[in-house]
Amino acid sequence: MRGMVRWVEGQTMEGITEGGKKFGIYGEDYPSPMEMLLHAHAACSFVDVIGGLKERMKNVNAAWIEIEGERKEEAPRVFTNIHMKYVIEGNVAEELVRRIIEYSHEKLCSVGIMLTGYGIKLTWDLKIDKI
Repeated sequence: MRGMVRWVEGQTMEGITEGGKKFGIYGEDYPSPMEMLLHAHAACSFVDVIGGLKERMKNVNAAWIEIEGERKEEAPRVFTNIHMKYVIEGNVAEELVRRIIEYSHEKLCSVGIMLTGYGIKLTWDLKIDKI
């Protein structure tokens, strides 16, 4: 995997992936690297959840993860705790979703496994609104 980060102006940067995809970093309109890391963790797990529900996605009206990260006060200001709240609106089995989430955090989500391997405490909960 390769890519590039280039300076645009002020503190704004642009990331460019090996495939040419571009995204803003750390400007007035863009997330900081730590915000991106927190969102990358949630997105990585969410890919697993959506993939695990593939045959049942027709029963899902909406889904999202609310994320919160706590960081050390002193430098380096690394994450110490991350909490994810998975919310699914639709008719899916809670037991199945819980198993998928657990499997994501234990075996699949590379971003999360790197972070928790470093010592970050991860907690999560699940809310299913049957519609």
